[in-house]
Amino acid sequence: MVVLSAQGLRRSFGLRQVLDDVSLTIDIGEHVGLVGVNGAGKSTLGRLLAGADTPDGGLVTSRRDASIGYLEQVPQLESERSARDIVLSGLQRWIAAKERYDFVSTELARGVGEMTELLAAQADSALAIERAGGWEMEHEADALLGHLRIEHPERIVGSMSGGEQRRVALARLLVSRPTVAIFDEPTNHLDIDTIEWLEEYLRDRFGGALLLITHDRYLLDRIVDRTCEIEQGKLHAYAGGYADYLEAKAERLAFAERTEANRRNFLRRELEWLRRQPKARTTKSKTRVAKAEAVLSAAPQRAAQAVRLEAETTRTGHTILELKDVSLVVGGRCLVDHLTLALRKGDRIGVIGPNGAGKTSLLRAILNERPVDGGSIVLGKNTAIAYLDQLRRGLDETSSIFDNVAVGRTRIEVGGQALEVRAYLERFNFIGAAQRQPVGSLSGGERARVALAKMLSDPVNLLMLDEPTNDLDVDTLGALEEMIVEFGGTCLVVTHDRYFLDRVATAILAFEGDGKIVRYEGNYSEYLSARPPLTTARPVEVTLARPVKAKPKSAGLTSQEKRELDAMDGRLETADRRVTELESKLTDPSVYSDREEARRVAADLATARVELEALMARWEVLEGKRTEALSS
Repeated sequence: MVVLSAQGLRRSFGLRQVLDDVSLTIDIGEHVGLVGVNGAGKSTLGRLLAGADTPDGGLVTSRRDASIGYLEQVPQLESERSARDIVLSGLQRWIAAKERYDFVSTELARGVGEMTELLAAQADSALAIERAGGWEMEHEADALLGHLRIEHPERIVGSMSGGEQRRVALARLLVSRPTVAIFDEPTNHLDIDTIEWLEEYLRDRFGGALLLITHDRYLLDRIVDRTCEIEQGKLHAYAGGYADYLEAKAERLAFAERTEANRRNFLRRELEWLRRQPKARTTKSKTRVAKAEAVLSAAPQRAAQAVRLEAETTRTGHTILELKDVSLVVGGRCLVDHLTLALRKGDRIGVIGPNGAGKTSLLRAILNERPVDGGSIVLGKNTAIAYLDQLRRGLDETSSIFDNVAVGRTRIEVGGQALEVRAYLERFNFIGAAQRQPVGSLSGGERARVALAKMLSDPVNLLMLDEPTNDLDVDTLGALEEMIVEFGGTCLVVTHDRYFLDRVATAILAFEGDGKIVRYEGNYSEYLSARPPLTTARPVEVTLARPVKAKPKSAGLTSQEKRELDAMDGRLETADRRVTELESKLTDPSVYSDREEARRVAADLATARVELEALMARWEVLEGKRTEALSS
């Protein structure tokens, strides 16, 4: 049953028509993904469906009893209110019922008014609270904020970063449980663990319909029933998630190419036949021939130009980058504790960890933008670094795209050839007059492409990228992944994009809390198989010179605990094998053809992971007791 419908939507900005006769329906409980290149109109369509903007033509309708929730990319929140108050503001019916209940209860306690009427009003308001979600909604609001890494719900929103404010707005939308929720880039500013929690929440616990405007390809693959793409103002719909969308789009494009080739061949044969006929010399026939020639020469609808990324590599020395016993402390918190790391040519290391763990601080220390608090960082004498920071700093907002990248040059060396700056920028899909746009007028995705163009305009051998996938469309992400894989140097990339890490990473550098950083060989999926059970990875207040506390003597293991420890290896192996089997099932696109089966496998995987973590925790306790007994 349709809960939200858009028919014939049109929307223009100046002379540019973004949406041209776009129609879309969303059924109750359906999960829909929306993709497209930067500037295609994804956010515009989301705003129109949410009622936050008005179309130039067409109509948006919804069921009378439907509520529409909307997470925009830059939420507007009341800066003087606390995070908890902002989240609870999404519960208007609950708040009204709770305020009514509290007022009536106070009147009853004071003995004011007619007792029978007050008791009836109290019962009515209590029922309204139950219908609006129950008595624990304040606790649920705090729990959602906690899952989204907002640890102090009483904090004033105005004191928070833009990323934290987005997470508060996300919690407000989730707690309100709308009939339809529209999310515009919901995973921006979330770390990987939080993204995986959100993925599970939306898949298994959120009961409403979803429209996900996102570049997170794993999120699309694991949640959506249907993927829609906006391309040149038109909307194309494909059944299934991201992998299904790619396959179906390839088939559609191949069919369009065959159709176009057949059309041109048919017209060419017709023209040849007409020209051979004597009547082709008459005025009327000449006109018909001219029309056929015009149709033949007309170009088919032009597909959007693909972004091409390429890095010019400079010679690498024996030493690229070495970190020797490095420690970083910020505000009394140990972010990096005695890290030793050497990068080799060809390494593509993905850096992951919770927000605030110290990933960006580590990059800044490598760039000598902040001192280390212990150890040393050695750069090779031939090491040339290109750095992309997550805020895209280094761009002149008032200057044009062309001037930001050219920096007085007329040509840029790429792939062994000197390109004019204009031609170089066309590789990043900045065509013609668009190159003269001031950077301050660009969208987030366009700014990211300018920053990439500027970063790659000089020869380098070490790429350092901080959240490069934020705001990029899937086409640009694919081009970036291909460029990194083919890059002849070394790459260090901080990112929350699991698909990206699976495509490019040769190793994972994981921030695991308390300053502990561990390198795991392989991509993200291989890291998941190798990592220990998850713990709360939070920087804690420490000093570098920590006193060593005397360990209490252990009484050792009981005979029952010894037997339990002896059997633990087999139990752990079985539990780990079970997790691996279920993870393998979820990586098979065919499982998503049966949504119920996919949900069952996901639920089994969650249970298996919990069981494995519990076994690991118990093993650590027993092994710890055994080790302490031996050393005492």
